[in-house]
Amino acid sequence: MQLVIRRYRPSDKDTVLTLFSDGILEHIGPCFHNAMTSPLYLSITLGLCAAGYFLGSVLGALVSAGGWVGLVYYCCHELYTSFVRARLRTDMQDIPGNYLSRPDDCFWVAEAEVNGKSRVVGMVAVVAKQNGKERYGELFRMIISSSCRRTGLGSRLAQMVVDFSRERGFSSVILETSSTQTAAVALYEKMGFSLVQSHTTTEAPLWMIMLARVMVLKMEKRIQA
Repeated sequence: MQLVIRRYRPSDKDTVLTLFSDGILEHIGPCFHNAMTSPLYLSITLGLCAAGYFLGSVLGALVSAGGWVGLVYYCCHELYTSFVRARLRTDMQDIPGNYLSRPDDCFWVAEAEVNGKSRVVGMVAVVAKQNGKERYGELFRMIISSSCRRTGLGSRLAQMVVDFSRERGFSSVILETSSTQTAAVALYEKMGFSLVQSHTTTEAPLWMIMLARVMVLKMEKRIQA
């Protein structure tokens, strides 16, 4: 597959927004699976089944356990959908204004030939940030189409951000991802990023994040001049 990585163009908007939404929302399933297969949640589910059975009937057991499972799924779903809603209303609504209006920011797309037509199959952005006297780049919106995973495209896009940041004299590149995105975390670690902080601050309420058993991971790669 021939891939070309280039700067975002306004004509890419609809494809990019669809790829962004689909790429984020596909984490709902893994998030739910990760939560429900934890020893704690398995115990809670079995306990609710037993309590419902002894206090009522088989139907009571199913209702009790089903309500719990439904609540966990709702939290996982809302965690990612609220993120997409917020981003589509803000930075992703005006990509040129938010990512291409300053020389030290950029937004790239990866374009591939699919069935004879050019198609955007990946994206990544970087924004220059300042912390005291230290300038660094923050990596945002890295999404890879499912058809192009395990092809090295993720590494290429992340390396674009690292190289761009080095050219600008930034001291480091930072990013945030979720704890359920294990493939992304493994990729970043392979590229030399290390975990510097974890937190639970997102668009969703804290109780939803806690029930979904998700942490936001902040990672950093120091850049040598």
